[in-house]
Amino acid sequence: MQDLEKLAQELRRRGKSEGVRALAESADGQKLGAMIDGSAAERALRSGDSAALQQIMRGVLGTDEGRRLVAELQRLMEK
Repeated sequence: MQDLEKLAQELRRRGKSEGVRALAESADGQKLGAMIDGSAAERALRSGDSAALQQIMRGVLGTDEGRRLVAELQRLMEK
């Protein structure tokens, strides 16, 4: 979880946190959020279960919405 906190701090420092929030609140972000089992993702993050996290990410990236969000996130981070 410390790595996620560092990531959040870095996003705020670079002025990107609002852009990431907007992506999460977009139609694609909402669809993906509904597809992901939040409690399973939290457990995997807290326990450091990289295999479970990889499986979650494969599921996300296997959708059109996930691929679009990743592309938008990459554009956001390049600015």
